[in-house]
Amino acid sequence: MRLGEFVTAAVLAAFSMYLMWKSTELEIGYIRGEGPGGGAWPFWLSAIMLICTALIAFNAGRRTSPPSRSTEPVLDAEGRKMLVQVFGGIVVFVALVSVISMYGAMMVFLFYYLWFLGRHGFYLSLSISILTPVVFFFFFEALMRVTLPKGMRFTEPFFKMLNTIIY
Repeated sequence: MRLGEFVTAAVLAAFSMYLMWKSTELEIGYIRGEGPGGGAWPFWLSAIMLICTALIAFNAGRRTSPPSRSTEPVLDAEGRKMLVQVFGGIVVFVALVSVISMYGAMMVFLFYYLWFLGRHGFYLSLSISILTPVVFFFFFEALMRVTLPKGMRFTEPFFKMLNTIIY
């Protein structure tokens, strides 16, 4: 487990540094009269993630976290099974984005994750799976003015209905 902590921290640190470097292609500071630059959110969130990974590695080195004191393997048979199920769900999610939109794919993934993997109740899983994409739609489309992929034509009537609420 301790080795797993170090490897995970190193991979996440490398990913954080890459995202920080990539986000500097846009302005990461404050633009007078406009607000934060386009790279501000990705840069600073990645910087926070880098700090967190350093703390994970530091705690693993000092053996202060429970995983760093454990002699168990990083992934047992149940862990590998769960990893495959989650990775498979993410692959299906990405494949569905171009078909049923980002919001539809999010709804399917959330339902799969909550009901099938999380073993939550059917109605709770269904309500969260429907409510979350609708909230995200209004957040991105109305507040941030960012259009996410809408999928194929058959999803258009749903988005037109939601757009009438915005405008």
